[in-house]
Amino acid sequence: MIKNNPLILHVETATEVCSVALSRGDRLLQVIDYDQSFSHAEKLMQLINEVLERNQLKTSDLDAVAVSIGPGSYTGLRIGVSTVKGLAYAMEIPVIAISTLLNIALGAKKSVATPDQYRIAPMIDARRMEVYTTLYDWNGVRLNEIHSEVLDENSFREFLEKEAILFCGNGSAKFKSLMKRNTNALFSDATLSAQNMIQPVLEKYRKQEFEDTAYFEPFYLKDYIPVKSTVKGLYSD
Repeated sequence: MIKNNPLILHVETATEVCSVALSRGDRLLQVIDYDQSFSHAEKLMQLINEVLERNQLKTSDLDAVAVSIGPGSYTGLRIGVSTVKGLAYAMEIPVIAISTLLNIALGAKKSVATPDQYRIAPMIDARRMEVYTTLYDWNGVRLNEIHSEVLDENSFREFLEKEAILFCGNGSAKFKSLMKRNTNALFSDATLSAQNMIQPVLEKYRKQEFEDTAYFEPFYLKDYIPVKSTVKGLYSD
């Protein structure tokens, strides 16, 4: 049964931030953002229990659970999605998935005190000068495909020649160093948080745009390639 003011748990683990939020309808009840460099396996269930206990609620009270689906850290996404799947199965509630890049863009939008409506380019660090990115309009409509991009002085040039763009996310700092003389390149240092998911998740809930709990997977963008350990003696020739 679809409720007017559902109780929804929101989970964000796609980057170094481990964040959990609880909402009733469009109202934030509680959020905890833990930024201690990829401690998701240790902290996620602890944060979930904490936000529920602070509001004197249990997992059985939830109407849905939402997760940031990527792109981002392979390990972080796997932990977030598997945890959400477990809760959804146990409580027999639906799962709602939101793009991590949209989550970043919505947080950056809140951080800007201006009447101007920029395009927004969230960036997730993918090592060296590479980022996962896309472009949104001010209303959160995606304007191009989510892709990986190796940043240089010409990145986003065709857009920046015409209008201002707000860059954000943990990959935007390295682009800022390349754009010091471009006044159309604006930057937000807003941090990633599960509370930014509330409005788009609620819209999906009301439209019943749910994931198939058994089969949906994180959006890694790139295939995971394990690196052989260099610890002496771990592998034999």
